[in-house]
Parts: sequence; C-alpha cells; structure tokens
Amino acid sequence: MGEKKWWRLREIPDLDVEMEEAARKRVRSLTKPVGSLGMLEEIFIRLAGITGETIPDIRKKAVVVMCGDHGVAQAGVSAYPQEVTGLMMENFLRGKAAVNVLAELARATVIVADLGSLLEQVPEGVIDCKVRKGTRNFLEEPAMTVSEVIQAVEVGVRLAHQLGGQGVRLIAPGEMGIGNTTSASALAAALTGKDVGALTGRGTGITDENLVRKQEVIRQALALHQPGNAMEALICVGGLEIAGMVGLYLGAAQMRMAAVMDGLISTVAAAIAVEMEPEVKSYLFASHLSAEPAHRILLNRLQLTPLITAEMRLGEASGASLAFPLFDAAVALAERMATFADLGLPEPD
Repeated sequence: MGEKKWWRLREIPDLDVEMEEAARKRVRSLTKPVGSLGMLEEIFIRLAGITGETIPDIRKKAVVVMCGDHGVAQAGVSAYPQEVTGLMMENFLRGKAAVNVLAELARATVIVADLGSLLEQVPEGVIDCKVRKGTRNFLEEPAMTVSEVIQAVEVGVRLAHQLGGQGVRLIAPGEMGIGNTTSASALAAALTGKDVGALTGRGTGITDENLVRKQEVIRQALALHQPGNAMEALICVGGLEIAGMVGLYLGAAQMRMAAVMDGLISTVAAAIAVEMEPEVKSYLFASHLSAEPAHRILLNRLQLTPLITAEMRLGEASGASLAFPLFDAAVALAERMATFADLGLPEPD
C-alpha cells in the first residue's frame, strides 16, 4: 500500500485542549457534587475539545447506514438469506426499521448508502456508491481487492466530509449486510489475536450447529489468508460496508465530528480506522455494549467505556441512536444548570 495516506483528504486536527479545560471548569462549577453526573460530564468535556466550542452545537446529527452483501454468507453462517439486505434497505427508506424509530426520537437524519448489495437496481432514496455486487467468499479468496477497499473507504471519507460541511457534528456509522457478523468476528480475531471461539457470537440468532460452523469458517479463512495488519485483514475478510464505515470514522475526525460507535461491526470498523490513524480514537464514543462477545474485547482494546448496557445485537446504528439523547442531555445540563457562583457560594475543593 505504500506510505502515502490516500484516505487523508485533510489533516486530523488536534483536540482543543483549552476548550476542554474550560469545559472541565464549567462542569466543576455546576451546583452538584463533583463528578456526580458521571459519564455525562466526560461527554460534555470531550465534545468541547472535539468541536472547539464552549457549548457544543450538536443539534445536527446523522445516522449513516452502510449496506453490503458478503460472499461468505454462502457458507451458511447466517439465519437469514441475503435477500434481506435489499429488503431492509427499502425498510429504512420507509422509516420502519428500529434505527428509524430511534433516530427520529433523537431528531437525527438517517442516510442509507449501498456500497455492495446484490441488488441490480438501488432503491430511489439510497445513495448509490456501489463498488461491486457483494464481496467474494473469503473461504476461497480475499473478500476484496486493494482497489475495492480503497474505493469503499474513500466513499465513507467523502460522505463524512459532505455531512460535516452541512453542519453535522454528531455521526453514527451503522450497517446492514447478511453475513457481516462473520466478517466482523474474523476482523476482530485478526486485530486482537484472540481465540475465534471466544470472539464469535450468534449474530442474527443462529443455532448451536451453525455457530460451530461459523467459528470454523473464520478459523479456516484466517489460516488461508494470514493477514499481517488491519488493512490486509480488511481486504481478506472484510466487507464493503465495513470499509465504508472505516472511511466515515476517518472523515469524521478530519471534520471535527464526534463519532458514536454502535455494536460489534461498527466498532471493528472504528478499530481499523484507529490502526490507520491513531488520532481517530479521540473522536470516538462507545454507545452501548453489544451481546456479541467480540464487542467487549474491542472496546477494551480502544479503552472506551459504553454508555448503555442493554444486551442489544441488532446493528443498523440502533444502539448509537439510542445513546444520542445522552449527548443532548450532557450539553443541556452544562449549559442550563446554575453554578455555585450563581448562588453566591464558593466552588467545592
């Protein structure tokens, strides 16, 4: 791949440490015991550093659902047929998926992009950025070529730039693609070196027999390809929608946008983005802890604590959308609560 960072359309800015310190002082001055609002205080402080604003303006939020099909689904690793990917894309457009309901509650816009579904015709209303019709079966050959991964990552970077230019300051990368928990678990194993059995969950709710099959498929694929780094893993066992989410994280950091990770698939994309650009980590938030076992391991690797534990494993950015109101609450509390000075009292030591 060379040393040229082809994904970097602009430099990732440093966090505004002066604004972070001002936010920290603001939080300490509020009429409450020090630290009593827990992670809400950290959200506000980090948002101030990311946006460079005294009171971060996060009214514009976007959920970006990246869609793609996986050749490895042919190995019987999912409880659902691949036709579901296309059907769910139409469901997103009708506003009837879980992520639509949760995003509407959070006043967030839902954007659907097709990077690699098997559909011949992309539904009207979906952003058509298809790189190819599904990945190859990584049991037999690499899922993608280098060129295809580059195209998919660049789609995500450019879409993040476009949203940032429209004033979006909080973004949640999500996904839809039958077979993508198999891909994500394989990527997690390649990144962490952990045992496949400890990383691989039931995804869409597969049987015990199919879970064993899924784990064996991942072991065989990793033994075949032996990826040496995150980019090689993405090429060999990744997905087009996962590569697109990698680009979203990279582009969000370049545009000073906070990125709220969802579950396993969204988080493995974030972990790859951090491998490519360590500065991306400063722009990440963990929304929830998925029921998928690899998710906890990846969050520990990223040293990020989830805001919610609800045993969800849906994807779509549903968990990230559910967490959005916590960000609004963090900003509102810091902005509207009285300070000790307002009451004529000294700040606590």
